[in-house]
Amino acid sequence: MRPEHGPLDARRSSITLPTEELKLVMALRGRLRLKSNVEVVRRGLRLLKETTDRKALKEAYRKASAASRRSTLEEIVALDHLTGEGLD
Repeated sequence: MRPEHGPLDARRSSITLPTEELKLVMALRGRLRLKSNVEVVRRGLRLLKETTDRKALKEAYRKASAASRRSTLEEIVALDHLTGEGLD
């Protein structure tokens, strides 16, 4: 019988990186003063998640703005005839 692991259980894994990528990890480790290569990868993953979350949020705002702009312009056109009323 296999032990059950929840989705948040810590599991050990190993990643083999090509030489150039390992050099990059080691350089970032020194520059960021991190304790391990794993910390460099964790930071990178967090940054990637934040960046993609920001992009999704930006896109949602862009779509909402476009929809709002379109309906606002329609309302302006519909009410434009009232702008001159009562000015005589």
